[in-house]
Amino acid sequence: MPDNETKTFSVSWRIQRVTVEYAYVSVPVVNDLLMEQPDRTRRIDADKMGERAVEMAKAPGVKWHPQDQNLFLHPIQKAPEPDER
Repeated sequence: MPDNETKTFSVSWRIQRVTVEYAYVSVPVVNDLLMEQPDRTRRIDADKMGERAVEMAKAPGVKWHPQDQNLFLHPIQKAPEPDER
């Protein structure tokens, strides 16, 4: 190496990126999402409806919108694999 060339060194850090997205789904109010009350009226079971909404959001046609993105150091630091360079 010629005298005028400087060697440099670096340290690889494993970084993690988490992207948060949101979507809207319309959950039909159907009988299996209703709970009967002591006075014989019925109300929506919010837990069941939330579960249904999450299941519906897994459908391939759901439109997702970016909301936020966070970068942090990955909790496990390791050397990159050959295909990760």
